[in-house]
Amino acid sequence: MRRKTRNPLLHEGDDVDPMGTVANLFDVAMVFAVALMVALTARFNLSELFTKEDFTMVKNPGKADMEIITREAGQIKRYTPSENQQADGPRGRRVGIAYELENGEIIYVPE
Repeated sequence: MRRKTRNPLLHEGDDVDPMGTVANLFDVAMVFAVALMVALTARFNLSELFTKEDFTMVKNPGKADMEIITREAGQIKRYTPSENQQADGPRGRRVGIAYELENGEIIYVPE
């Protein structure tokens, strides 16, 4: 008598694992999240945040909502210069304007 052997790789059973679909959806969501982070980093030129070097970045220069973001020794600090700041936060005022010439030289003009 001949025995029937079933190959489990070729066998399509009626028992379907419903969690298999959820796992696939999780994988797709993770790929989407990573792609979104890479796109936002490239769009807003935030690649400095992922290096080990210290940096200073100015958001919205010359406007009322300007922010200065610095990273020193691994700590990120945000500074918002304005005349009506809280007493516990850093204080500052605008003291001049800096211009960058075509040759790369920066000129500071005090007010």
